[in-house]
This record gives sequence, C-alpha cells and structure tokens, in this order.
Amino acid sequence: MKPKITEVQILPIRQKNGLVAFASFVLNDWFYLGSIGIYTRLEGGYRLTYPTKGNYSLFYPINKTIANIIESEIVKKFEEVTKQYDRHNKIVTT
Repeated sequence: MKPKITEVQILPIRQKNGLVAFASFVLNDWFYLGSIGIYTRLEGGYRLTYPTKGNYSLFYPINKTIANIIESEIVKKFEEVTKQYDRHNKIVTT
C-alpha cells in the first residue's frame, strides 16, 4: 500500500534555534501524527524532528522512503503557508 499523507497542518512559530514551525498530518486515514518540528538547515532547506518522551521516540519513519514522502509533503505545505505570510507582510509603495 502506498502511503497517503493528508490533512497536513502547519503552525509557524517565531524562529528559535532553527525551529520555525510544528506540523501534523494524517497517515492513510488511520493515524494522526503531530508535534513534528520543522527546522532550517544551515546549508538551506529543512529537516524534521519527531516527538520524544525522555529518551524514547514516540514515533518516527522506519525507512528513508516514507521519511522522504513525509518530509516532501510537510515542506511543501510549510512553504505554501509561509508564502501567504510573506504576501500579507510586504510593504506596498506607490
């Protein structure tokens, strides 16, 4: 079964130590996964972090294929959301 990522939601935050937003999504209409951190990379682009409790991971992708699919969908939505903010924050001069 091909993974289906839907209902991607982005919550932008004021940047702190590279963290720029949190994301959530629904996987295959079965699981809601949230509290995923979106961080900027020094070399450009973004990386995701998955929630932990103490020293234990609550969930994370188990292979590179699904990790890439999740990252692609989340980054695409993040860029859409941030473009909306940029458009509303531009100063218009005449």
